[in-house]
Amino acid sequence: MSYTRSPIRRGVVGTVDSMADERATGDREARDRATDDRPLVLDELSKQFEQFRILRTGADTDATEKLLDQLGAKDPVEAQIVLELSAQRPLGHPERFTEAHILAMRSLEVLDRNGARVPPVPNVGPLKPVAQFFVQLVTRFLVRNHQADVIDAIRNLYTRRLAWCAPDDPSRMPMIRARLDAERVALTYKSNPIGVPTFVAGGAAVSGLASVLRSASQAAIGSRLAAGLAIASAFLVLAFLSWVILRGAAVAHHRIRISVEEPLKALWETIGRCGKPPEDDAQTFAVYAIILTVIGWLLIPLGVLFIFSL
Repeated sequence: MSYTRSPIRRGVVGTVDSMADERATGDREARDRATDDRPLVLDELSKQFEQFRILRTGADTDATEKLLDQLGAKDPVEAQIVLELSAQRPLGHPERFTEAHILAMRSLEVLDRNGARVPPVPNVGPLKPVAQFFVQLVTRFLVRNHQADVIDAIRNLYTRRLAWCAPDDPSRMPMIRARLDAERVALTYKSNPIGVPTFVAGGAAVSGLASVLRSASQAAIGSRLAAGLAIASAFLVLAFLSWVILRGAAVAHHRIRISVEEPLKALWETIGRCGKPPEDDAQTFAVYAIILTVIGWLLIPLGVLFIFSL
């Protein structure tokens, strides 16, 4: 027996389906309208940053702290993060940026030409040329490494600022020209700091030191006099190395300070809200020198115990 849906039933079903579709369409449009009416995250952030800029220039510190807390800033570092996020302009002082950039580039050139020249050392007779040679190695290494770090930091800072600089911002073209300058000159400040491959120099130093220590230890076995001479020689070598590193680090830091430190501060200031310029490694090398000095002084009591144990 065949079954055929009647026209009346088909009409009722079609009407019900049409009503369901209309209801679903209406619900979807209502959701879309609710989504459209909801404020964008971008709008909320812009409003909060604008409030922060207004409050920061006023005297209501409590309101500023409350807004910082809403933005998630719990300590001075996080407050600095909010401050930098609220910046609207890519340059803090756009009218002075080109001047500061030129000064920074000139100071780097001056440092490159004069920073690694022969340093002054005390008059120690025939050992003065030897002392000057090793102190100059340390000075050259620190100066050349700092140059490379500085030019990389400048180039990267320009590139990052351009990434969020508006296309119609008047600061954009000066920054593009400055970035091109930094990119072109970068390779000229990245020569080998000591004139020979670092792995060659490091391998030679380690090999030579190991050979000396091995010879001294073999000579010291069974003889108090030889042991005493070996310990005294080791102490003098460590003291000389420590002095060379300290002297070279001091000369390099002083030359870096008088040539590029203030110009870099001026550049960072005109850019604004970009942290601090890179620092040289003189302090790190000074720590290495202190460690060598401590090791040298520890050798004396240990050597005395070793001599009396023979």
